[in-house]
Amino acid sequence: MYSDRSQASPPRPIACFGAVHWDIIAHADRPILRDTSTPAHLDQKPGGVATNVARVLARLGVPATLVGVTGADPAAATIRAQLERDGVEPRLLERSGQATGQYLALHDPDGGLTAACIDDKVLTSASPDFFIETAHQMPDDALWFFDANLPVAVLEELTILAPRAALVADAVSVAKAHRLEGILSKLELLLLNHAEAAALLNAPPDTPAQNLSADLLNRGVRAVVITSGGEPLHMRSAGRVLDLTPPPASVVDVTGAGDALIAGTLAGLAREYALDVSLQFGQKAAVETLQASGAVADTLTWSAICSD
Repeated sequence: MYSDRSQASPPRPIACFGAVHWDIIAHADRPILRDTSTPAHLDQKPGGVATNVARVLARLGVPATLVGVTGADPAAATIRAQLERDGVEPRLLERSGQATGQYLALHDPDGGLTAACIDDKVLTSASPDFFIETAHQMPDDALWFFDANLPVAVLEELTILAPRAALVADAVSVAKAHRLEGILSKLELLLLNHAEAAALLNAPPDTPAQNLSADLLNRGVRAVVITSGGEPLHMRSAGRVLDLTPPPASVVDVTGAGDALIAGTLAGLAREYALDVSLQFGQKAAVETLQASGAVADTLTWSAICSD
């Protein structure tokens, strides 16, 4: 078992800034085809990267605050109630006349993601003012996590306020990774997949991960983690390069696995573990999530991911 430093002191709190969505997840019972309907089981749950990360952090015993934007609608009320049951502190701006963000994902029987769409205008059209005001209320010792669902103006304002050496970000998607371009030098840790890293750097899609991570460090990021599905996770920080093979998993649903990786890693960092050890916690959290339906697995606990 890993040496549990959390016995000496409680984990640092973590403030999660970003997407708050209502997820609609379809699990098809046969491969999904274009131009026709496919029988499937549909599930609806709270989602969004920052939301998923905050919920998993709470399950892992880390004080988590979620800062985001919703509509003033039934979906927002349901999400808030779920967050409170999970032990997450919700700091949510409800925008009248707007719909809470929605994410639609279509999964084949093997759990793979065939397609996904998102409507997050409630967030992308939001003013930075609410985020700035709320950021001033975060504990001085908090780690801050951003996702690239946030508008560029919000990201830039928040990086000015973030505590020194305490800012972690996730690129979210190929379409949104570029939003982080102007704040790379402010990031203590950046997590993204191979396609997102290539898009962020305007590099060819087949550029090796080690080249992408080196370029990101040259642009000011202190540490980089690049994932490639079931391939080894690639980490680079000053003077260190490491590839970590993920544990085996029986995939039920890929939804939220990347977010669980982030949350497990943050849970380790909040307890003052080194990044390489924290990433192993993150990989175990991702496996628990892959083997369950939905973005937050009921089996996720700190004791479950910090044991050998």
